[in-house]
Amino acid sequence: MKIAFIVNQLMKETAVYTTTRLALQAHKMGHEVYYLGVGDLAYFSDEQMGGLARKVPSKQFRSPDTFLQAIKESEKIQIKAADLDVLLLRNDPSADIDKRPWAQNAGIVFGQLAQKQGVLVLNDPTSLSQASNKMYFQYFPREVRPETIITRSVADIEAFYKANGNKIILKPLQGSGGRNVFLINKQEVKNLNQIVDAICRDGFVVAQEYLPAAKNGDIRLFLLDGDPIVVNGHYAAIHRQQKKGEIRSNIHQGGTAGKARMTKRIKEIVELVGPKLKKDGMFLTGLDVVGDKLMEVNVFSPGGLVHACELYDADFYTPVIKAIEDKVRIRKE
Repeated sequence: MKIAFIVNQLMKETAVYTTTRLALQAHKMGHEVYYLGVGDLAYFSDEQMGGLARKVPSKQFRSPDTFLQAIKESEKIQIKAADLDVLLLRNDPSADIDKRPWAQNAGIVFGQLAQKQGVLVLNDPTSLSQASNKMYFQYFPREVRPETIITRSVADIEAFYKANGNKIILKPLQGSGGRNVFLINKQEVKNLNQIVDAICRDGFVVAQEYLPAAKNGDIRLFLLDGDPIVVNGHYAAIHRQQKKGEIRSNIHQGGTAGKARMTKRIKEIVELVGPKLKKDGMFLTGLDVVGDKLMEVNVFSPGGLVHACELYDADFYTPVIKAIEDKVRIRKE
């Protein structure tokens, strides 16, 4: 099959990114692989969606590093929707919120057009447009979510703070990766006005109850069509532990990855949220679980799969590519 990976900016991709490893695995399995940055997307005079892509050379690679370098050094060529079987949307809109706001929704809008022109687009671009902020999270069952309000009112947040034991988490409605996440406690409440003002520059504020279990980090669990990825009895999951003095568990914020313990409650959460993710066409997603609550559902370019592969000495990439192969085969039957 011919598969194109959409990323924010190819030159900023690294060998440890989940996208790189998935693309490499697709190449190893004999597929024709392309990369496009969102700035390379285009709509042509023949009404075809497409863009200027870099094609993976037809050769073997010693490592993910040499693989990625070869792509970056290849020449751009024009491709169109008619040339592709699959478009994998792996760009993160929140990464472009400051310096490239025009790029935030590019993957979605071009992805919708590609889908209309017969390309299999994953994750579903229309559902991604509805999930472009954390309001999407509120559509999952209440029993899996922490108590939450979404507002721009300092007074509402103050009342919520008092009602939740003088300890809450604040974060922006739109964004990811641990950006602008604050713990408000008795020491920090004096700065509440300034913190709310800072978050409100990007829109609304999400205030959530603080979960004591957060001090032990979180579990990132990867799902395929709403079901856990399991290889040789191992779940594609990692336990992310924040560094000392930090409330965020994100790996790129200094967190570390360890083996995850799959509890009965985590499996219950999957059973409660999995069906909606599958119905919405959310092919590859990441759940972030703290204690007995689901903190976030990552539908845009969930990362960290490389750590799960290394921790369990398991290949979690192949099931992803095989699932895509199955979808393409069914569409052609």
